[in-house]
This record gives sequence, structure tokens and C-alpha cells, in this order.
Amino acid sequence: MAHGLAETLLASVLLVSCAKAQEPALLPLPKQVEFTGGSIRAGAPETLSFVEAIPEAVLNENEAYRLTVDKAGVHIEAVTERGVWNARQTLRQLRDSHVGRRPSQNDRGKGRIPCCRIVDWPSFRVRGWMMDVGRTYVSLEELKREVDIFSQFKVNVFHLHLTENEAWRLESRRYPQLNAPENMTRQPGKFYTQDEMRELDAFCRERGVTLIPELDIPGHSGAFERTMGFGMQTPEGKAVLRELLEEVFDTFSGPYVHIGTDEVAFTDSWLISEMVAYIRAHGRKALSWNPGWPYRLGEIDGLQLWSYRGEAKEGIPAVDCRLHYINHFDLFGDLIGLHTSTIYGRTEGSDDIAGSIIALWNDRYLTNEENILKENNLYASVLALADRAWRGGGYQYFDGFGTVLPDEGPAREDFLDFEKRMLAYRETVLKDVPMAYVAQGQARWAISPAYPNGGDLEKVFPPEEGVWETDRVVTGSGLYFRHVWGPGTVAGYYPDPQPDHTVYARTKVWSSRRQTVGLLFETQDYSRSERDPMPPQGAWDYRHSRLWLNGTEILPPEWVGNTGRADSQEPFGNANCAGRAPLPVPLDKGWNELLIKLPVGAFSTPETRLVKWMFTCALTTPDGRAAAEVKYETDFSTSSK
Repeated sequence: MAHGLAETLLASVLLVSCAKAQEPALLPLPKQVEFTGGSIRAGAPETLSFVEAIPEAVLNENEAYRLTVDKAGVHIEAVTERGVWNARQTLRQLRDSHVGRRPSQNDRGKGRIPCCRIVDWPSFRVRGWMMDVGRTYVSLEELKREVDIFSQFKVNVFHLHLTENEAWRLESRRYPQLNAPENMTRQPGKFYTQDEMRELDAFCRERGVTLIPELDIPGHSGAFERTMGFGMQTPEGKAVLRELLEEVFDTFSGPYVHIGTDEVAFTDSWLISEMVAYIRAHGRKALSWNPGWPYRLGEIDGLQLWSYRGEAKEGIPAVDCRLHYINHFDLFGDLIGLHTSTIYGRTEGSDDIAGSIIALWNDRYLTNEENILKENNLYASVLALADRAWRGGGYQYFDGFGTVLPDEGPAREDFLDFEKRMLAYRETVLKDVPMAYVAQGQARWAISPAYPNGGDLEKVFPPEEGVWETDRVVTGSGLYFRHVWGPGTVAGYYPDPQPDHTVYARTKVWSSRRQTVGLLFETQDYSRSERDPMPPQGAWDYRHSRLWLNGTEILPPEWVGNTGRADSQEPFGNANCAGRAPLPVPLDKGWNELLIKLPVGAFSTPETRLVKWMFTCALTTPDGRAAAEVKYETDFSTSSK
């Protein structure tokens, strides 16, 4: 499909979604949907037809479906069983999700399905997520919950990173010493039995999800070397790897095995080709990270691009994972960047661009499994990718407007529509998942000019003295002035941010009553891959950032965690707002003002390797499950407080 036609189609779908706000929230949004009026009861007769083709589906026809709901019942047409699965997930959403629609008296106590005609297919054939369980064990129950929930949103790939320097998490019956507690440096003795992985594999198959196991070869192999006494790039190491791969073949049924190859110096020029040949000889396909081994056409079956230096190669299917490392993401701004971005700069897939995967790396040790999911915003991030990768399109790559929601236009409306559709599931499918994200679409902030501070981070500027001037008004609950990866990679508020400046953010919120709400606030979302210490006690960060509510300064909680340069094995503390309970703050009846001071010196300091010049500020219900019932100011034209 030509890009012009694809953009027109996406625009028309967006208009349908906005115009039909009272209809069920569908995620991902179908390519073509028409609500024809009326509804039928759930459980009405269903017919299924397998067809040779669905002509409208010019891409990925094996996943396409046509769904018709009318007074006669439900009719599904598909080319394959996978298309039938997708149709039934849409049917489930039609029945269960109702945005802005109040059930009629006849609907009460009954499931209803609105009459409609839908033709749908994915723009990218790979839509997935990756969990690093090599560094940090994640319970089998949680892994199955992710599969169960994400598959309902047509996510179809689960990449499981099973081995790391810290531990070898897949049971080896041939070399059980790999799983011995004394050979693990984190969570000793925690691993998955082969039977557990067979159970997970079957669980994925039942839900149309391809499970991809990864043994990282030959890098990230500290656990292997400690245990075996030799490296993978030795004759002894290669012999053991073949046996370990045979155990993988016996445990996992899927077509792919991932062999890593990233971040390592190669000393054996034959290792990778031998491993790929061995995998292929057993009827499987080999995948690898890029950058990594310099494959040529025909030497590998797929590449997973893992940094901004990763490049797709003609003739080798590629999966874009370059800027999808959610262990570096914040709670709000990065979700905007993720959902509005294209995939590898493309609006639809091709033979060479297969799709995208979200990656959660557990470099820093989070002892609380719930916090792993909340601080990395896993559920919201995967659903953002599910929507974008299915629909295709996008409005930038990350270096366009980046993580700052545009003031107007289709990208803005598209993201706000996605947020509304996703949060429609907060009390149903997503009710019990650890998820700190709340609606940010109505939050409005006036941003001051950036004042040069000459390196004096405590210097006072006009906004603290009652004089305000607005540079720009932005939407959202999180804003990067300079993104952690820098403006050439991911754009923030400033196209060319300069050190030694101070900026202020200001908003007013209207409360209909005096109430206590929850506050999510931070000025440095700590990456789960960094070894930075907690902030100093009594301060929000090392930069003298401050926050006032109605003129009274709000101080941070007591920090729990390391106070010096951290070791990656030391448990992470409570510095990230998503990983702690919201701070209770009082709102007066009427207007309330929030003022934030955000100085910055250098963009890398002894305390913080990657300084994030940013803020997160959201008012929530006291339990943090939803945005507070307040109204944000929209007119910031006045010049003073």
C-alpha cells in the first residue's frame, strides 16, 4: 500500500473513532469499522467461514479477518486460525468495553454486542515484548498473566531472555550445576524448570503468541563461565552449547531460537556460524541482536535492532527494538513518544521490516516484582506498541517531536484517543495489573523561559518572586526538557538544550471541594539500568529542584536505598514515583496552583551519569489508580501569579 493511501486510511479511522466516542473502545483500532446501529445479545449464533483471501488486507493476510454483527448473529471470515483468534478478541472487546456509553435498561445485567462491520489486518507482523529474566527472576504466574492479557490486544510475540551474567535461569538436566545457587549472583537458586517452560510454551500457543527463548551467546555469559570454568568461545564451550541448545529444542516448540551475540569481543570466528547451522539443522530458525555479529545475507534468519546504531539489512527480516528499552522510560512522556512514533521510520511493514518489540531489561535489582512492572510501565507501553504496530502509521521517529505532545493536529488527537481507549480497560482487563499510569490528556502546564543560572542551581528567578512569563503551554503529566538519550536521538522540549539553566513549570487545578489527593512527582526518573544513588535526604534530586502547592513547599518522602554510587546488585529504592505510594497532598476548594523549579547544571555528573532534565507531576486518587477529579487551567494568558 502506498504511504499516501495508508495515511488517508489511518486518518479516516481516527475520524471514525473520534466521531463514535460512545462506541466500545477497540484496541488496537481496526483498519475499517462501521457501526450500523442497534445491538444483539452476547451468545447470539456465530458462524465461521474460512476464505481464500480477504482482498482489502493487502498486508499480513494470514492474520486478517472480516467480522459482521447484525440481527442474524455474528459471522467471522478469515484465511487462517490466527485470523479467527484476532476476530474473537475484537468481538470480546465489542462486548466488554463501552466508552462513554451508558447501558440501556434492556442491557443491564446482559452482555450486548453492537451491530457493526469490521475488516481488519495488522500493518506489522511482529508485535511483541521482551522480558529479561536472566538478571531478575519473574514468576511464572506473572509471565502467564502478561501473555494472557497482551494476547487479547493481538500482541503475538514473547521474547524471553533466559541467560545473563547473573544467572542461568533455564533448567539444564545435562549440566544442573548451571542452576546451582552458588553459581548465581542474584536471586540464587531461582530458575525455571523445563516443565514450567513447556507449560508456558503451551499457554502461549493457546493464545496465538510465539514464544522465543534466548540463550545469549557468547556475551553476557558470566554465569556460564563461572560454572563451567571455560568460555563459550572454546572447543569445550561450543560442545556444551550444542547440548544446551538441544534442551531448548526439547523444551520450546516455536520456530525461533535467539542467540544474542551483542556486546562481546569475538575470539572464535566460527562460533556463530556453527551455532546458526546447528539450530537450522534441528528445523529451527536463528535470531540475533544487531549490532552484534556482522551477518551477511543468508547467515541469519532475523535481526533484532537494539540501539540507535542498529540497522536493518536488505533480505534479512528486522525487528525494531532500538529505542524501545522501557527500563530507560519515564511514566508519561516516553509513552507519547512510543505511540506517536513510526516503526523504523516506516508506516507499514515489509519483508525486511517485520515489526517491533518492547524490551524490559532488569539491570538494576528491583526486589519487588510489582515494582518491576510499575516502574517500567510495562502494561501501558506494550499496549501503546500493540496499537501502533497493528495500525501502522505514526507521525515521527523519536527524533521528531519526540516525547512532547504536539499542541494540535492528528498526532495529538491520536494519542489522546489511544489513552482513552486504553484506560477504558483499567477496571476490567487491566484491573489487577500493577500499573501506575493515569490519564494525562487534560493536564496543562505553562513553561517559563529558560534562565541562565551560571552554574548556581539555587539562584532565584522571577517566577519565585511573583512574576510569570510563559514560553509555551504543553499537555501531559511528564515533560523532558532534555531527554536522557539526547536531542539527536530522542527529542525533548528544547531542540538544543543547554546546561546551566533554570526553567519553571506552572499549572492551576480546580477542585470542587476540599480534598486530599495523591501526588506522583519526580524530577529524575531513575533508569533501571543505571547505578545512580538515591537523591539526598530532604531533596528531590541533586539539582535543587523544588515544588510548591499554593505557596507551600512540598518536600520529598524519606528516601530508602543506597546513598553512594550503587552496585547493580544492590536493591533499588523508592526514588521513582511509580515505585512508591502517591504522596498525600491537600487541595483547597476552588483554584490551586502548582509551581515547579527545575535547574540543571551539567548533563552528566558524579552522582547521576545520565541527567534527565525533566519532571513528572500528576494528581491522582489517593490510591493512585486514576487521575484526580480536578480541572486544569487552560488560559495561561495572564502575566503574573
